[in-house]
Amino acid sequence: MKFKRWIYLLIGLLILGYAGLWSFKKFNFNTDFEVGQKIDSLNGVVVYYNGGVSNVAERNTTADGYNLGLKYQCVEFVKRYYFEHYNHKMPDSYGNAKDFFDSTLADGQKNEKRNLTQYTNPSQTQPKIGDLLIFDGTPFNRYGHVAIISNVAEIKIEVIQQNPGPFGKSRESFSVEKIDGKWKIENERILGWLRKE
Repeated sequence: MKFKRWIYLLIGLLILGYAGLWSFKKFNFNTDFEVGQKIDSLNGVVVYYNGGVSNVAERNTTADGYNLGLKYQCVEFVKRYYFEHYNHKMPDSYGNAKDFFDSTLADGQKNEKRNLTQYTNPSQTQPKIGDLLIFDGTPFNRYGHVAIISNVAEIKIEVIQQNPGPFGKSRESFSVEKIDGKWKIENERILGWLRKE
């Protein structure tokens, strides 16, 4: 009987812990910014502050009903950027950040769901400005992350991103190295990049 009580207690603590972590990820701990505040932009397309990484507001759609995503998640920014800057609509307008990358494709193949060319990390093709950079999920963020390459130098790239967390920066840099004829962005979470040709 005591064993069952301990099991129930353990299950209860796990549920409370999970609920607490979920609430923690939605809360804005950075009082310097308000959710929805403009914090950066690329080619006139604004990056908005989102607070906790799990915070979501309403769905953002275009005038003709195309789904841009949930305000102010990372996916919403990159799809809004591609729509406003390139007039690009993805055939599959849904999915989490890591779902943008199709692991069944070879380097340089067309990703039909996104109507973009996909490159793996590492790739024979160098990343360039405007590419979507796709990150795999983690135990604390199973949905992954997506950003836009905003600058490319010989040994590094810079990305612009929405929703990196309450204290994350809208711009971040990663080292790039060419090894055996392939370009590798030095971050194990980076699955690859997508490009509008």
